[in-house]
Amino acid sequence: MQVSSYLKVSIAVAVATIVLKTGAWWVSDSVSLLSDALESLVNLAGAMFALMMVTIAARPPDDDHPYGHHKAEYFSSGFEGVLIFAAALAIVWAAVHRLLAPGPLSAVGLGIVLSVVSSAMNGVLAWTMLRKAKVVRSMALEADARHLYTDVWTSVGVVLGLFGVLATGWLWLDPVIAILVALNILREGALLVWRSADGLMDQALEPAVLADIEKVLEDFRHQTIRFDHVVTRSAGQRRFIDLHMHMPAAWSLGRAAAVRAAVEQALMSAVPGLRASIQLLPMDVEAHFDDAKDPL
Repeated sequence: MQVSSYLKVSIAVAVATIVLKTGAWWVSDSVSLLSDALESLVNLAGAMFALMMVTIAARPPDDDHPYGHHKAEYFSSGFEGVLIFAAALAIVWAAVHRLLAPGPLSAVGLGIVLSVVSSAMNGVLAWTMLRKAKVVRSMALEADARHLYTDVWTSVGVVLGLFGVLATGWLWLDPVIAILVALNILREGALLVWRSADGLMDQALEPAVLADIEKVLEDFRHQTIRFDHVVTRSAGQRRFIDLHMHMPAAWSLGRAAAVRAAVEQALMSAVPGLRASIQLLPMDVEAHFDDAKDPL
């Protein structure tokens, strides 16, 4: 199943959980269940925006974007983080109001049942989406899955807190739990925004992937062939590597190009989604970067 299909399922599940959690709040008048329902609204908006960004990321390169549109997925993660901040503020506002003016709860048992059902749906979907995200390296899908996991743990905390209210009769527990929920999702929102910003700054590939690349280059190293200036970056699901390959100046262009093609093919076979760009240089020629005259 494609990434976009997972996000469409996420939208459908978000709608269902909104209905269930809103019903749980409506029958119980619990502000902690209200906070849980508000977070599900964020799930819906986040999934819809993620679907839009994944669709854009899948577009082929064009004149304005010759390297593709892969980074669009990072905007999805950042947008979802901002939505989480907004939801957390709304939760805190409602919780403080209830803390200052406590009110009785009703039909808490039914509210708990509805919350548990919706959490089970989110948990199964989050687990499936996170597995897919790791396979295809989709930042948008991973962000949506991690937010769903946060929603699940939020619901667990709310349910446990409501059992505490039932056992002790302490009505103040309900708004306090809601505030704790808000703090937890604020942390998740901050992580999503940070990861989005980090991805937009051309982050290097993971150490394990770099090790695979080094293994391939080692297979081609010879006293007549060497590599240097190896630079990597990631952009959404796509990975890139640029490097210099030095070889004897006496080699024909055809021979040099054939070796380069073999190296590129080996790299792209070893690392899925990799695009390799290799510059050929004679053995006794060095490329100079960070020239003192370069203002950057």
